[in-house]
Amino acid sequence: MIERSQTLARIRASYAVHPAVAIEGPRKCGKTTLARFIAAREAEVSFFDLESPADRQRLSTPEQTLRPLRGLVVIDEAQRMPELFPVLRVLLDRPEVPARFLLTGSASPELIRGLSESLAGRVGIMDLAGFDLTETGAERWSRLWLRGGFPRSFLAPDDRASFLWRQDFVRTFLERDIPQLGLRIPAETLRRFWTMIAHYHGQVWNAAEFGRALGSDEKTARRYLDLLAGAFLVRVLPPWFENLSKRQVKAPKIYVRDSGLLHALHGLGDREALLGHPKLGASWEGFVVEQLIAQLATRDAYFWATHAGAELDLMVMAGGKRHGFEVKYSDAPGTTKSMHTALADLGLEHLWVIYPGETRYPLTERITALPVREIPQLVARLNAGRS
Repeated sequence: MIERSQTLARIRASYAVHPAVAIEGPRKCGKTTLARFIAAREAEVSFFDLESPADRQRLSTPEQTLRPLRGLVVIDEAQRMPELFPVLRVLLDRPEVPARFLLTGSASPELIRGLSESLAGRVGIMDLAGFDLTETGAERWSRLWLRGGFPRSFLAPDDRASFLWRQDFVRTFLERDIPQLGLRIPAETLRRFWTMIAHYHGQVWNAAEFGRALGSDEKTARRYLDLLAGAFLVRVLPPWFENLSKRQVKAPKIYVRDSGLLHALHGLGDREALLGHPKLGASWEGFVVEQLIAQLATRDAYFWATHAGAELDLMVMAGGKRHGFEVKYSDAPGTTKSMHTALADLGLEHLWVIYPGETRYPLTERITALPVREIPQLVARLNAGRS
C-alpha cells in the first residue's frame, strides 16, 4: 500500500477546524482505502458502507443510530443516502460533538447538494485524485504518466493488466455509474463525447464545434462537459485575462485529468505506442499540469494565451506572487519568444520549463528548466512561501 501522507496531514489539519471531513473524488481513486487506513488507527470507530444493504438498514433511523456514537464515525459512499445530510447537520450543531465524522463520496448531485446546502461551514472538503509524484516516488514518473494515478492501474502487475483495468473503468462508469446518478444519457453518446475530449486534450474548448459533432447544440455539449468535470474525470482550466493591450483568449482549456484514462481512450497500451502517437506532447502537458495543480492544492490555477500566439501553459498564485509553467517534451528545452512575453506581460516571479530530463539548469535569470522528478521539491518551496 502507498501511504498518502500529504492527504492525511490535510485531513488532520481540517479536523482542527471542523467536526467532519468529506473526501470526494472519482470512483476507484482510493477513498475507501484511505478511510479504512484512518479508521484502523482510531481507538473507537463506527464504519458504515452505504453500498452494503446491511449498513443501509442500520441507518434507516439515522438520528437514533448516529447520535450516541463516539470516536470516529465513517460513512462511506455517503451520496447513496442523501437523507443523511440534514440529520448530520443537526448532530454537528450540538454544543459538544462527541464524535468526528468522516464522509466519502463519488461525484453526484446529491453529494454536492448535501455538502453545499446542509453541511456548509460544518465540514472540511478534501478532493482526492489518483496517486501523485509525492506518493509514488518522483523516480517513477514514467510509469505514473503511462498508467495514470488510479491505484489499481498504477499498481497492476504489468502494463497490459493496467490497460485492461482502465478500459473496464471507462465502460463501468458509462454503463453503471451514469444511470446511478439519475442521468438519462446514452452510454455510447457520452463515450463519443469523452473520446472527443481526449482528441482535444490540451486545447481551447469550443462548445459550438462539440455541439455540431454530437448533432446537438452548445448547451448540451456544455452539460456533458460539466458532468465529466463534476465526476473529476475532466479538468476545465480557466483562462487568465487582464487589462493588456492585447486580445486574450477567454475560453477554457480542457484536459482528461488522469493520463492513464487519456491513453486508454486513445488505445495506447504501452510506452512505445505513446511515444509514437501525435498526442504525445499534449499528454505530457496534461500530466504535468495535473501534477502541479494537485500537489499545490490550489484553485488559483489558470492558463494564458493571446490571439497573437503568446501563451503560458499554467499560472498559479503562491505567496502572493505569480509563478508560470511551460511544459515541453524535449531533451533540452530552450526559451521562446512566448515565454519572454508571458514573463513580462503577467509580471511572473519565475517561469519554470518542466521537461522529462535529468538536469536542472537556468535558461535566463528568471526562467529555469526543471526535470519532472523535481516537481515535489519545487512545490514544497512554493507552498512554504505561501504559508
